[in-house]
Amino acid sequence: KGGLEAGKKFLNTIKMCSLSANLGDTRTIVTHPASTTHSKLSEEEQLAAGITSGLVRISVGLEHFSDIIEDVNQALNK
Repeated sequence: KGGLEAGKKFLNTIKMCSLSANLGDTRTIVTHPASTTHSKLSEEEQLAAGITSGLVRISVGLEHFSDIIEDVNQALNK
């Protein structure tokens, strides 16, 4: 909800989780597929793949779940 600007704001306010285009780590990673992993696709191709401009992917790592939830919530509330 909120499109690209909301996605950017969320990513810019994450504190504990790592911002990365590389997935596959033991740390929780957040990424913005439209500007990283799927950036070479046209907007139509992104939408066909289910990638919207405000979509944020969270790859949950080994941190305690309450720390992850707290970080995501504080970012969403800003």
